Amino acid sequence: MAASLFSTLTIRDVTFRNRIVVSPMCEYSSQGGFANDWHFVHLGSRAVGGAGAVLTEAAGVTADGRISPVDLGIYRDEHVEPLARIFRFVEAHGAVPGMQLAHAGRKASTSEPWKGGTPVAVEDGGWTPIWAPSAIPFRDGWQTPRAMTPDDIGGLVRAFASAARRVLQAGGRVVEIHAAHGYLLHEFLSPLSNHRDDAYGGSFDNRTRIVREVVEAVRAVWPERLPLWIRHLQKSHQRTPRTTFHICAAGLPKCLETGNAPGKSSKK
Repeated sequence: MAASLFSTLTIRDVTFRNRIVVSPMCEYSSQGGFANDWHFVHLGSRAVGGAGAVLTEAAGVTADGRISPVDLGIYRDEHVEPLARIFRFVEAHGAVPGMQLAHAGRKASTSEPWKGGTPVAVEDGGWTPIWAPSAIPFRDGWQTPRAMTPDDIGGLVRAFASAARRVLQAGGRVVEIHAAHGYLLHEFLSPLSNHRDDAYGGSFDNRTRIVREVVEAVRAVWPERLPLWIRHLQKSHQRTPRTTFHICAAGLPKCLETGNAPGKSSKK
């Protein structure tokens, strides 16, 4: 086990010095989506410590896609240079820099965990609307999201691609798409939160459509030589009544192996 953990790993044209990856961790330390000295120290110290790859926290691909008002963002070109400073340091100390791209969906505009993790009102720095596949709030008493139209979905797919382009400009060498933990892409995957009756709801192929479109759009701007990862869950839970859906099984990884959507050719 130790020999495997500390051996090199090559994915596409990127070689990791070991298999230790610093996972995305929310920092709640950003203003306006910008990386700052806190992120420099937090991420840079993990590179100095010997990790093979260091990923930033889940970065919002749109301003209203952040989990909280103090989350990292990658929705403006101005976000690139502060991030590039960090990535240069991470790479100089032997680790592979990367970023997780995310949209919080119906869990957006919430406060830091130590402040309750509850919705933040507009007058307190939060925002409305928030977005989801269907107009179903995450919890009772939370903001009801606006159901996305096909045009909204198209804009989101383009936002993920634009975010990936900015990560590349900043010197990132890994991009991870966040499709888990109850955030927007996961909300489309789950029949608990996706009650749509159009091309993005209902069947497995329809519920996974947006993820396939995001992967295809990101890969179109993210070089073939660099790894593209995705985080997803096999199950989705509902507390009341107690319900578990096996939303992905083997189907999603299989349909993402080549980036092909059913009936479409791969755009590489």
